[in-house]
Amino acid sequence: MTTDVFTARVQGTPRDALPVSRQPSPVTVRRLGLTDYLPAWRAMQEFTAQRSAQTGDEIWLTEHRPVYTLGVAARPEHLPRGDNRIEVIRTDRGGQITYHGPGQLVAYLLLDLKRRGVTVRQMVRSIEQAVIDLLAERSVDAGRRAGAPGVYVGAAKIAALGLRVRGGGCYHGVALNVDMDLAPFAAIDPCGYPGLAVTQLRDLGVAAALPELGERLAHHLLRQLA
Repeated sequence: MTTDVFTARVQGTPRDALPVSRQPSPVTVRRLGLTDYLPAWRAMQEFTAQRSAQTGDEIWLTEHRPVYTLGVAARPEHLPRGDNRIEVIRTDRGGQITYHGPGQLVAYLLLDLKRRGVTVRQMVRSIEQAVIDLLAERSVDAGRRAGAPGVYVGAAKIAALGLRVRGGGCYHGVALNVDMDLAPFAAIDPCGYPGLAVTQLRDLGVAAALPELGERLAHHLLRQLA
């Protein structure tokens, strides 16, 4: 899928977007289904580069085909060990290395932080809180970890996040492990932490369809943005 095709799909039809009226600007939620990472990233960059004062904020919900992504802080010692034939892409988001695959819910937040008067640190905490609130609905006790952005259940990471801010607009977002193959995480140091355990909702006894969880995550993100 090329970036142009992906962008056309993102723009979509009215049924693919849910405008939510709230201050300081409306947020449109778009449901993209299963996508390739590279064109999604390029589309986010293009969306942000073309922003104007009139551009609305958006949340894109998706899941990706298998891929490792490297943040700007990624170090060689954390990269995949062995050859599992999973593509590795160096990106412009914050953080180090993580894995995306089918069964992982990804929410990209394309927001004008300057217009909203929100700092990057505040945005990170809002995203984390939205995930924590979502998991609480499923009776999963989750929380933060000092100095390590993301959401954790006990010592295991269940959601990773990273953002990029350009011209006051942010993009990238958060990835929540739902019902996926976690084996590719074993080949890396997730988020740059050797031996960091990862978990997912399925292994915590929570059975839920990705689209359903996407709706609930969008709900909690919008609450945090209100």
